[in-house]
Amino acid sequence: MKFQENKSPVEVATSNKGLKTTLIGIIISAILAVVKALGGIFGNSYALIADAIESTADIFTSAMLWFGLKWSAKPADKEHPYGHGKAEALTAVGIAVALIIAAYVIAVESIHNIRTPHETPKAYTLIILALVIATKELLFRYVLKTADELGSGAVKADAFHHRSDAITSAAAFIGITIGLVAGKGYESADDWAALLAALIIVINAYRIFRPAIGELLDEELDPELNQSVRVLAAEVAGVQYVEKCHIRKMGIMNHADLHIWVNKDITVNQGHDIAHRVKDHITFNLPKFNDIMIHIEPDN
Repeated sequence: MKFQENKSPVEVATSNKGLKTTLIGIIISAILAVVKALGGIFGNSYALIADAIESTADIFTSAMLWFGLKWSAKPADKEHPYGHGKAEALTAVGIAVALIIAAYVIAVESIHNIRTPHETPKAYTLIILALVIATKELLFRYVLKTADELGSGAVKADAFHHRSDAITSAAAFIGITIGLVAGKGYESADDWAALLAALIIVINAYRIFRPAIGELLDEELDPELNQSVRVLAAEVAGVQYVEKCHIRKMGIMNHADLHIWVNKDITVNQGHDIAHRVKDHITFNLPKFNDIMIHIEPDN
């Protein structure tokens, strides 16, 4: 059996856009990680250092995403007849695991600092955090918009990773503000903020992990898409009923299995033509479908 060596125009365009977005995220996260680390060290704020750890995790996970997108965009071959799209879901799982590890590191160090007396953070750390929050929120919206356009779970996971970074920065901002305003006895407020941020990171990790596992297990992740495919198939002349429709997600693309009823008295060749028209009609209206397997049933 021969497999198509070239990717479809849809796959090429979406893959390139995803890679570009991810690269921008890596560059911005790297800059912010350095700024936050220096601000935390010289400004005496572990919440800001914890935030730098989160941004460093962003660099790592975005790099994972970049390689995952490159791998998932590879065309089908003899060993992988359905393509390599599942690599994207595996990447999302890896991002979720990295988030949990980052949350653990932050939580352990936060608890240690809460138990250890230290000075109140410097006021200028609030300026750094305000800039970080604004930058990360804008980056989240940009990456999420790209994820929605591509239908990519891994890119969406990366977007929520940026949102979790913005949340940890906001928590640090609140904690440092409390410490500065309340004064003596509240020096550890930013450490409590960092601990809260760790919990938020774990919640975001679950939001990334759950749909990625669903994709790997071929769960029905989008009932509305299933209904759209059924409606399109039923629009084709000769289709009397759509009996079954199963959709699996393969990275940024989809595969579908359909059972359709046709007149039992038509020829095999006529049934074959109807199946091809169904496939062409669906892929024309929903170009994110890589392949559609259609089984013909006689209408009884």
